[in-house]
Amino acid sequence: MEIKNLPKTYNPKEFEERLYNKWLENGYFKGEIDENKKPFTIMLPPPNITGQLHMGHALDHTLQDILIRWKRMDGYATLWQPGTDHASIATEVKVVEKIRKEEGKSKYELGREEFLKRAWEWRNEYGRRIVEQMKKLGDSCDWDRERFTMDEGCNEAVTEFFIKLYNEGLIYRGNRIINWCPDCKTSLSDAEVEHEEHDGHFYHVKYPVKDSEEFIEIATTRPETILGDTAVAVNPEDERYKHLVGKTLILPLVGREIPIIADEYVEMEFGTGAVKITPAHDPNDFEVGLRHNLEQIVVMNEDGTMNEKAGKYEGMDRYECRKQLIKDLDEEGYLVKIKDHTHNVGHCYRCNTVIEPMVSKQWFVKMEELAKPAIDAVKSGKIKLVPERFNKIYFHWLENIKDWCISRQLWWGHRIPAFYCQDCEETIVSKERPINCPKCSSTNLKQDEDVLDTWFSSALWPFSTLGWPNKTKELEYFYPTDVLVTGYDIIFFWVIRMVFSGLYCMNEIPFKYVLIHGLVRDSQGRKMSKSLGNGIDPLEIIENYGADALRFTLATGNTPGNDMRFYMERVESARNFANKLWNASRFVFMNLSEELVSELSRENVDSKLTLADKWIISRLNNVVKETTENMEKFELGMAIQKVYDFTWSEYCDWYIEMVKPRLYGEDLESKKAALYTLTYVLENILKLLHPYMPFITEEIYTYLPTVNGSIVLSSWPKYKEEDNMKEEEEKMNLIMEGIRNVRNIRAEMNVIPSKKARVIIIPTEEKLSVIEEGKDYFKTLASASNVEILKDKDGVPEDAMSAVIDGAQIYIPLDELVDFEKEIERLEKERIKLEGELKRVNGKLSNEGFLSKAPARLVEEEKAKKEKYEEMMKSVLERLDNLKAKLK
Repeated sequence: MEIKNLPKTYNPKEFEERLYNKWLENGYFKGEIDENKKPFTIMLPPPNITGQLHMGHALDHTLQDILIRWKRMDGYATLWQPGTDHASIATEVKVVEKIRKEEGKSKYELGREEFLKRAWEWRNEYGRRIVEQMKKLGDSCDWDRERFTMDEGCNEAVTEFFIKLYNEGLIYRGNRIINWCPDCKTSLSDAEVEHEEHDGHFYHVKYPVKDSEEFIEIATTRPETILGDTAVAVNPEDERYKHLVGKTLILPLVGREIPIIADEYVEMEFGTGAVKITPAHDPNDFEVGLRHNLEQIVVMNEDGTMNEKAGKYEGMDRYECRKQLIKDLDEEGYLVKIKDHTHNVGHCYRCNTVIEPMVSKQWFVKMEELAKPAIDAVKSGKIKLVPERFNKIYFHWLENIKDWCISRQLWWGHRIPAFYCQDCEETIVSKERPINCPKCSSTNLKQDEDVLDTWFSSALWPFSTLGWPNKTKELEYFYPTDVLVTGYDIIFFWVIRMVFSGLYCMNEIPFKYVLIHGLVRDSQGRKMSKSLGNGIDPLEIIENYGADALRFTLATGNTPGNDMRFYMERVESARNFANKLWNASRFVFMNLSEELVSELSRENVDSKLTLADKWIISRLNNVVKETTENMEKFELGMAIQKVYDFTWSEYCDWYIEMVKPRLYGEDLESKKAALYTLTYVLENILKLLHPYMPFITEEIYTYLPTVNGSIVLSSWPKYKEEDNMKEEEEKMNLIMEGIRNVRNIRAEMNVIPSKKARVIIIPTEEKLSVIEEGKDYFKTLASASNVEILKDKDGVPEDAMSAVIDGAQIYIPLDELVDFEKEIERLEKERIKLEGELKRVNGKLSNEGFLSKAPARLVEEEKAKKEKYEEMMKSVLERLDNLKAKLK
């Protein structure tokens, strides 16, 4: 067997792409049904086809890949299902911008069919980009199963889901208050509205009582909606207004008569205790309007301008109308006052435009019945959120959920499978376009123009990708999935919808665990954004440092549910760790030979294993156990930290240094035992690191002559009771503690590493055998010229430096550490330097000009310096006296 060594320099560019292509060619990532194995499934949250890989994706994908690679090694039949999302609003916006920029046309000028053609062209051109970027990160998905939320199978699933809900009375179409984005010109669900604090105003306006000198004062933050008022409401218990309930008000500027109504919705203590009711433009007013059978007057167009119902304000932008209306109210004597007011304002999650609550005819899903099983699934523990604190958010959202508006006034997306008879207005929900109306037989049918909310199709992702609504073998084997990995920012958008959709369609939870991570922030803790210019491109990190360094950085900084800060220093540190592993592996391979490799088995070397060998094997064994336990609990950051510490400190810094004399010595059997241990521990380190750092571990693994095949398909290390050598660990811990103390003494005395010194140890009786066993390690690792073991202090020089550890006293003779003449020479130079500093500082402090003119702070600083220099001089003179006395 030919022994090869790694290249001298670690350069991930030389092997990352090559290895990934090898993995793909060999089909290592295929999710295949194997009845002899347990399945383990993760559904990749499908990234939008509008974007490219950002740091949030990199974190999300790294965590998933760690889990899937680990379980693949642990003997499961794994499937990591990849795919992309059509991202209805986001993609349409991008395509519209592209058409306008390149052709100067609107989507309406193109027409629906031509626009959709361009949207598919966009998907084919740009939608593939993010997939290629995911591969650069090392994602071990089954790419042969890649899906798109608008592919044929997903289309079938979406239509089936819609029809099933409709036929069971859980989908309806009606006029209800919705969130309207005047820029995107579409409805939005509550989850798609982001609230931000705005500095605004309360405008206090007088509404005159008809045929009376009285008036009611109301306060509003949106005076332009006065034009759509259809009542003013007061609390039925409010003594101030009881005599006015049932009377009529004259709407300022408009002249329309509106009633004064009593409703418990009104809080007497808030504001004036009277509330204007605009059912068409406020969600609470809408409910009041339903209770009192009030007219719904929509006063705005879809683009946020005022419509014909706004009278003379028709055509104005809503904010332009607000300014003019306030001016007119003031001139007509209706405006009482304007007060500053800070309040939360809803914005479109895509374009950040302030949304407008508006009555509109839309499609809705009734949520109350669907929400109950989703609540029970988490309460019963069938689904576990990690960390558990997110249960509160989950329950709060579902327990207060409103009906879900699912129709969107867009063209890119799943078109609603509803057809309207243009003669009798019958609604037909159908998979295929009906030939005629079932009610009046008319053929004059028109399909609904709207498409479905993006999340309507994403909600089906865990089972639509496996073939639902068809009963496939994949669906039976891989569903329910095991873990969903996602950020806390889409719990409402996606997680909850997958839960109730899975329970509704499959009568089974969609996943057993939801691993929730936070955001990746910059080093100052700020959210990465274009406006701040603080985004870090993961592809640049991969280009400069390799994918393993990026993955390692993201994993080590991660704890479930918490945001993490991204520091370039930590990427450097990760790269340094990869370099350390590379160099340690090179050292191992350098000492292997073809003749010895075949003999490196546990059976052959067991009797020759030394204390150091047994210690490192036992430590590895415990790290395997602890790492696996951490990973089972999704503590992925803690797990990799333990592997890192073990690899860097115990294996590289301690064990490799311990075995060097045996590798270069004449005892062949001892050398075999050392090489066996080096290769055995290295192999298992590579396996433990592989889910986190797949490329470097595979590259090194292929050079290991003691293994065959790819590390991707190797077995995950298992804890072995026979390798739990606690006694050997305790012995080595004592020796290592002794060595650390010797090193500390030498560091304090500025002794160069090459200078050897005698070490004297006085152990207790019970630790004597341990110290005897560890003598050679002191010589190798503590630069000991000789190690003397004494019963008492009789043979210890008086001037010896000392240290005490549990079970032993350690001494190093001072003359062994220091060349007295050279040290005296050094100290004399130090004395002269300090004399100069003291002369300078004393001169300043005796200068009356300095003392009188200098700030008190500077004077105090000089006094502190004088005190420090005097202390240092005292120490130097004492040391000189001692050394000179020894030379006499």
